[in-house]
Formats: sequence, C-alpha cells, structure tokens
Amino acid sequence: MADKSIWDRFSAVYDTVETVYNGKVYKGTGEMVAGYIDPCDEVLECACGTGAISIYIAKKCKMLTATDMSKGMLRQTERKLSRCFNTKVCKADILHLRCRDSRFDKVVAGNVIHLLDDSEGAVRELLRVCKPGGKVIIPTYINSAKGQSRVAVKLLSKLGIEFKKQFDIDSYKQFFADMGFPDAEFEVADGRMPCAIAIITKNDKQ
Repeated sequence: MADKSIWDRFSAVYDTVETVYNGKVYKGTGEMVAGYIDPCDEVLECACGTGAISIYIAKKCKMLTATDMSKGMLRQTERKLSRCFNTKVCKADILHLRCRDSRFDKVVAGNVIHLLDDSEGAVRELLRVCKPGGKVIIPTYINSAKGQSRVAVKLLSKLGIEFKKQFDIDSYKQFFADMGFPDAEFEVADGRMPCAIAIITKNDKQ
C-alpha cells in the first residue's frame, strides 16, 4: 500500500479530484453501500479515506466507527461527519484490528483491497470482526471495458499510489471465489472508473 504520508498530502484535494474525474461513481458507491445498512446496525468502516462513504453510512446506521491509517484522511472524515453524533473516527490498521471477534453488524472497506500486499488477509480480518449473519461490504475500483481506468492507474502510480492488484469484474468475482466465497453478491457503480461492490454474508463457519 502507498506510504500513508502520500495519503496525508493527498487528503486535502482527494474529494475534488475524485468528483471531477469520477463523480458519478464516487457518489453512487456511497449510496449503494448505504443500501445494505439498517437502522439498528453498528458498523465498522476501514480505510474510510475522506469519509465519502462514511457520510452515507452514518445517515442510516445506529453507530459508525470510521477508521483509516492516514491522519490527513481522518481529519477530512471528522469534518464531514461533524454533524453526525452517531460516529467515532479513529486510526486503525485494516490488517490488525484491535477489537473482538464478531463485534459489528456490518463491516465496510472501500477502495483499499487493490492497494494492499495482503488483500486476502484484510478480507479475513474484516470477516473476523463481523457478526455471523452480518455483511462484509467491499467496494473496489475495477478496470472498465473502455480502458479509461488503466490510464488513471498509470497516473496514480506516478504519484506513488501503486495498485497491487488490477481487477475487472470477472477477476474480482474470481478473487472472492478463490477465497471460498462463491456466493458473494456484487453490484457495480458504473462510470469512468467503475467500482464493483462485493457483499459477503458471514455464516457461522466463517
């Protein structure tokens, strides 16, 4: 994953860049994720970034804990959630979450899996802290058929933001099938750089 100082430096302009380049998907992803959140849910969000998804979750849930590794990103999230009194914002490592097993009703990690060296380990950690019967929701940017996403990936790599994995919708589905989740559900927020949302319902054996 890119050094967190890169995200600190990028945090002040992240929303603007995303909105200008990929605004339909940026907004649509938050709306889609919120569709899986219930009023009684306690939700953990990892890699919350600037709170682009957090703000939609907070309006739906009982309690949201929004986390990230970047202090700059967390400051942006705090500003965005300043009028949401059902939220807590704190630093946390998606690979080593300091909370007990089966703690949350829903667990969300948006647009981070493709940046991690150990993406499988992150998914397992998200599942660990999710209650049986709850959902782990993982939106991730994917390559579009028109190839526009690949251009953006090359530009981001020059800024030091490296994609460890590059998915299209088929390889994203296969990623979860290979991990033992062939029944995962998927939605796609379509646009210049589409976002595929994977939804895993945790069973008693996971």
